[in-house]
Amino acid sequence: MRQALTKLGLLTLVVAVPAGAQSVGMQIVDTTGAPVGTVTALNGNNLQVKTDKHEVMLPRSSFSLGNGKLHFAMTQAQLNAEIEKSVAAAAASITAGATVKGLQGTEIGKIDSVTDTDVVIALASGSKIQVARTGVRGNADGTVTVGLTADQLKASAGPEKAASGQ
Repeated sequence: MRQALTKLGLLTLVVAVPAGAQSVGMQIVDTTGAPVGTVTALNGNNLQVKTDKHEVMLPRSSFSLGNGKLHFAMTQAQLNAEIEKSVAAAAASITAGATVKGLQGTEIGKIDSVTDTDVVIALASGSKIQVARTGVRGNADGTVTVGLTADQLKASAGPEKAASGQ
């Protein structure tokens, strides 16, 4: 975290901003002082930020502190556009043939088929398992993450499902 202090408009000094200086409810503004959003949660090295349209986690290092507000290099419209672009890319990755990873990042299979409500995953063992579409998350890199570890998913497939191909 850095804080820029200007003395008489001649000197800019950059110093570290303590993590405690960022708190829930703090206002975030862009470089012109226009509102970007509000901090809604703190999570390790990230701040959860709510704009007028979205909530997103952003690294603390993306902000500087000044005049009791957090400053951010993007406008609210720019941040909303980037979030929407990322969400669209992630949603587009939930498609047949996409690589599926477990919670720990281990590749567990490929998407076999997708409906509005479910995703069928073909595991490396040859068995298939159906999960709710809400149980998977598309990633910007084109992969998909399921909300289980590889071992949990394999266990849920079980021998009966593997034998019947479901």
